[in-house]
Formats: sequence, structure tokens, C-alpha cells
Amino acid sequence: MPTPFERSVFINCPFDEDYAPILQAIAFCVMLLGYDPRLAPENTDNAANRLDRIIELINGSKYGIHDLSRCKSSAAGEYSRMNMPFELGIDHGFRRAGRGPLADKVILILESTRYDYQKALSDIAGWDIQVHGGDFQKAVRRVRDWLVDKAGADPIGAARIQGKYIAFQEWHYERELSTGASDDDIKEYPTNLILAAMRQWMDAGQPV
Repeated sequence: MPTPFERSVFINCPFDEDYAPILQAIAFCVMLLGYDPRLAPENTDNAANRLDRIIELINGSKYGIHDLSRCKSSAAGEYSRMNMPFELGIDHGFRRAGRGPLADKVILILESTRYDYQKALSDIAGWDIQVHGGDFQKAVRRVRDWLVDKAGADPIGAARIQGKYIAFQEWHYERELSTGASDDDIKEYPTNLILAAMRQWMDAGQPV
């Protein structure tokens, strides 16, 4: 069954190994609060156009989380990463020009260091940008507070969410070891498999 528009949360963020702890914690928080995290990698059909997949996900999600913390280059000769602000622009465009449910879309913007975004995207100066400092626990707090405030999610405390996240990680790790997976295998699982495991853990009653 497709996820209803009102329960879908599009997550626009980096998908590299260093950012994975933040991404997975955010996705877990969204799921635990009763919403469905939607990410471009969830569709592994290589024949599908990536931009078309992204537009479809944005169009089908009332809520959008956009992390702009990786938009700047980190080394000489390296290009800035423009995917995140580009997808934010698409989401904002849907909200401004859309009719019906699209006009009610809600957006959260995250960054690592306060005011970094102003150096590259000054058009959104004055927006309420939330800072996580590269800390997945802070990212969970920001997303939790936003969903409680803007979506009316159950006000589960951030500390409880983080505790349940640890319980999930332990359960998932032990389960995968029992199937013959190694530590290296588990570390390299793609995002869509981790999200599937989160759903399985919740469907199983959140075992500890």
C-alpha cells in the first residue's frame, strides 16, 4: 500500500558513509513517530531516472527534511555539492505553486554550522534553519521537535527515541550476525536494507 501524503517525509541529505549515522538516526526518528521516511535510494531500479524518482517522492510527501550541511567543497579543486539545495528548491516550488494538499507542504532545513547556508544560499535568509553540529543525537532532537510541532506527532521524548534506536541497532546487529554476516558486511549494508530492518523491528513489537 502506498504511504499516504500526510504521513510521508521526504529526506534530502548526503548518502556518503560519514553522514550515514545522521541519516539513519533521522529516518529511525521519523519512523518511530509514525511517519514514513522517503529517500531516493529506496528505489534500486537502475533503469529509473534519478531525478524523476526524486520529483515523485517530493510530490508524494507532505513533509520535507533538507540537510544543507554538505553543500560546500572540503578540499582544493573539489566541487560544491548542489543536489541538496536543488532538491530543496523543487520542494519549495511545489509548496509555492501547488494546489490542494501540495500548498500545505512543510519543510525543515538542517545545517551543521549556524549561518553556513547564507554563504551559498542567501535567498533563504530569515528562514528558521536548525543546526545539528554533525551530531546524530542533536539531529534527532531537531527532527523530533519539528514533527511534534508541525505534524502533531506523539510527543515522545528525544531521549526515549535515542534509547529505542540503540535497542534497534543491537537487535539488528545480533540478527545479522546470526545469519552469517560479518562486521564489515553489516557496516556496508545499503540504506534501503537498514530502513527495511527498522520496519521489521517495529512490526515485531520493538524487541530488546
